[in-house]
Amino acid sequence: MMIHLASTINFLNLDNQEDGTVAGEGLSAIETFTYFFAAPTVLFILISVITYAMTGDRKKSKSSDSAITSIE
Repeated sequence: MMIHLASTINFLNLDNQEDGTVAGEGLSAIETFTYFFAAPTVLFILISVITYAMTGDRKKSKSSDSAITSIE
């Protein structure tokens, strides 16, 4: 029974790979952190800052004040 189960598991592992594929080296913990956490976070913050800078509220200059809203 165990031999049959082991051969079935081995067959399933080989069946999932495409022809000619060879697994590469694994990622280190630092590479994993950089690729899947740090880089997306930095990109998100960068895009957010650029978007805010392009569409954010701007301070109005004093020369554009209306006579109704300010007394000279």
